[in-house]
Amino acid sequence: MTRKQKRGLLIGGGVGVLAVAAILVMFALRDTIVFFQTPSDVVAQKVEPGQRFRLGGLVAEGSVRRGTGTHVEFTVTDMTESVPVTYEGILPDLFREGQGVVTEGTLSASGVFVADTVLAKHDENYMPPEVADALKKKGVQLGQGASHPGQQ
Repeated sequence: MTRKQKRGLLIGGGVGVLAVAAILVMFALRDTIVFFQTPSDVVAQKVEPGQRFRLGGLVAEGSVRRGTGTHVEFTVTDMTESVPVTYEGILPDLFREGQGVVTEGTLSASGVFVADTVLAKHDENYMPPEVADALKKKGVQLGQGASHPGQQ
């Protein structure tokens, strides 16, 4: 075997090992990928009950209801459609009505989103990019001085 053939075999073997490693990583991560959906997507039944995903939008005005202990119910809206959400846990300090929120969890068979994680915006000018993009597509004005129905 010549030196050129040995080098080609070594390079080919290295590429093969990297390809197998990449495939194994992709298979390992396929169950942990979580997709982002808006309330309109959920209402249009693009999401199956029991499937894990992220739901983003605005917390609807007047929708937050606190139960016993740390149980909270609220509604996430994209100003076109709304989805009721239940959450058991401590909400972020910046969580409030009319503000952007991303929740992660599953949709129940009755259409209620059961969240296990709630993420709220972290200052007055920030909204999660997925939420901002989805709201802009719905015609909701965002930014300095912008207002929309249900928000002062």
